[in-house]
Amino acid sequence: MRKTLALALILILQACGGYSFTGGDVGDAKTVSIDFFPNTADLVKPQLAQVFTEKLRDIFVQQTPLELVRRNGHMQFSGNIEKYTIQPINAQASDIGSVAQNRLTVEVNVIFINTLEPDKGFEERFSRFVDFDANQDINAIEAELHEQVCQELSENILNRAIGDW
Repeated sequence: MRKTLALALILILQACGGYSFTGGDVGDAKTVSIDFFPNTADLVKPQLAQVFTEKLRDIFVQQTPLELVRRNGHMQFSGNIEKYTIQPINAQASDIGSVAQNRLTVEVNVIFINTLEPDKGFEERFSRFVDFDANQDINAIEAELHEQVCQELSENILNRAIGDW
């Protein structure tokens, strides 16, 4: 009886091991390396490169079983921030020439190499934006906007690299 119970418990625990909250599949990969993504956009915000790189590393560590390594991971990410813009998007009806909202856009070029399954690799641009009230001081909210955009970009990259959709 005890052997049957122990065997059932082992089988149940093994069945739970493959579940992923992302619905993703890392295959046989055990490690991931994510290079620093420099900001090569025309408008450079010094902290943006660090925020983006850390968000991308964090999402892979938190949502996959992969171990983050410095170099030569089974899955490898590199690239750069290619675009950073803040542009007006909506004019106010009451004041001609007055802007109601601005849009912060970040575009990242990503090179993904899967050393175990090379056909799953890609080089692709990912772009996300966030709109904010034009009356807000950009210096006061910029760090928060960077966090939001970088989180969304990281989720998109994770889903593209290991997502099942």
